[in-house]
Amino acid sequence: MRTIVVYDVEEKRVQKVLKFLRRYLNWVQNSVFEGEITYTEFKEIKQGLKKIIKPETDSVIFYKLKDAPYEKEVLGVEKSNVTNLY
Repeated sequence: MRTIVVYDVEEKRVQKVLKFLRRYLNWVQNSVFEGEITYTEFKEIKQGLKKIIKPETDSVIFYKLKDAPYEKEVLGVEKSNVTNLY
């Protein structure tokens, strides 16, 4: 499943979240990752992030896209070279 993860966490946890998500997804932009993952990997990501973030101050949003192909449009500088969204 194509997944986009957007996060807003306290500065002291940013590097931990970044390093963790890089194991599963492609970095797109500050606090944004995307990629194709399995349902099992999605569950692993959620469990791993629950151990890192503080739910009373941090936020993680998952966008699960189910139908392909996807279109990506960028205004301004593209910070990542990921172009295949299907």
